Amino acid sequence: MSQRINRREFSGLLAGGIALLSEAAPAWAQPAGTISVRQTADTKRFAEEPALKWRPAEGSPADGIVLDPSRTYQEMLGFGGALTDASAYMINQLDAAAREKFLHELYHPSELGLEVTRICVGSSDYAASMYSYDEGDPDPELQRFSIDHDKQYILPQLRIARKHNPDLYVLASPWSPPGWMKANGTMLGGSLKPKSFPVYAKYLMKFLQSYQAEGVPVDAITPQNEVDTDQDGRMPACVWAQEHEIVFVSEHLGPLLEQNKIATKIWILDHNFNLWGRVINELENPLVSRYVDGVAWHPYVGSVTAVNRVHDLFPDKNMYSTEGDFEATFSLLGPMTFGAGDPGGAGPEPAGGTGGRLPRRDPQSAETIARAGVGAANAVRNWMKCIIVWNLVLDENGKPNIGPFNVSGLTTINSRTKEITRSGNYWAMKHYTHAARRGAKRFDSQGAVEGVAHVAFVNPNGAKTVVLSNTGAARRIQLHLGDLMTEISLPQNSVTNLNWV
Repeated sequence: MSQRINRREFSGLLAGGIALLSEAAPAWAQPAGTISVRQTADTKRFAEEPALKWRPAEGSPADGIVLDPSRTYQEMLGFGGALTDASAYMINQLDAAAREKFLHELYHPSELGLEVTRICVGSSDYAASMYSYDEGDPDPELQRFSIDHDKQYILPQLRIARKHNPDLYVLASPWSPPGWMKANGTMLGGSLKPKSFPVYAKYLMKFLQSYQAEGVPVDAITPQNEVDTDQDGRMPACVWAQEHEIVFVSEHLGPLLEQNKIATKIWILDHNFNLWGRVINELENPLVSRYVDGVAWHPYVGSVTAVNRVHDLFPDKNMYSTEGDFEATFSLLGPMTFGAGDPGGAGPEPAGGTGGRLPRRDPQSAETIARAGVGAANAVRNWMKCIIVWNLVLDENGKPNIGPFNVSGLTTINSRTKEITRSGNYWAMKHYTHAARRGAKRFDSQGAVEGVAHVAFVNPNGAKTVVLSNTGAARRIQLHLGDLMTEISLPQNSVTNLNWV
């Protein structure tokens, strides 16, 4: 016997069913509005393209990219570059108005929008001169300590940068202690004498306190840049044995910062992916682990996938890329394997590492930009919370430079004309700074499309962005989001952002 219902009851049941369906569907599966598109390809740089729309999915997503914002991974700190002495020196060559405008371009969220910057504790190889804050005869009481050098142009520029981005995160890294603390008596190469550990910890603390007093608090510090090389004494450098870093952090620097209520975080290693075993051994020490927030990585030797080994054992420690450029991570990546059960987004597979020396190509070309986009995707998909490239600014000859290496900056200021040019890494950086702001989380994107690397973010305001870097042939690909899909054309050698709410 059937049961009849009237029109009012039917309408009520229909409304209830729709409500249940609406409650069952996650919010991310019901995106509102259109998909905005920004693309770099050929001669276009971060150009606005026609908007896309989501539509009901058709067919299988097997040949496309599947997005799942419900599965999230690391929270992003941001993207940035190193304000070395050389970079600050070059920016200081601009007149006051041009300097202000340029720093606004670098740091303001509406422009390039850098959120992280790295500074040097004393001089690195990229400096106008070699200096520490207490050079000369032994000074165990640090009575001679002074940051006057940095007051000339580094600190003023950091203040302007923080004006344009009040949330700018500052990392500090030393290349060498003062010469009198070392066995060879010079900042060039060599190693720190173990008996100097206590005074060197005080030296770093005084640096942090001095910067705080100047209105530029430092958020994180590494005990040493590139712990396992002295560069043959050709530049400021210092070798740190693994056991010495353990003792220094656990018995000197960590306790001293804690006792003096200095909130600056400690990041260890500050060197290459091939040293992942050293990192594991250090973090196994409970006293080191107590004082260490995370690990600073460089991409010059080894594969970024090694970072997964550290993350899997110490998931509470953060991973940061603190030197190099986006493209370096591309060139040194081995077989594409990713953390957190995330095998997709491979992009191209280079045939092994290059020892950090990239093939020469036009630094402003679309090919460079696309390769840089792939490198950044590889780093982020392997747990990096930030990427800091080396040298925000240099001149047309890679100067000032007191060391043996010759690289170009994220930007170039011509030493004669003061004309500013922007590298391929600059434009790749812009795609990422506009995709993931501070507090964004990487979310799951799956799918292997030949030549295409992909990484996706959900920002604190709910905006979502996927970055697609294509170093292969021009192609049209599908992206699937729940029961919806869209299609996008990717030119050869391109980086494309898709953004929606």
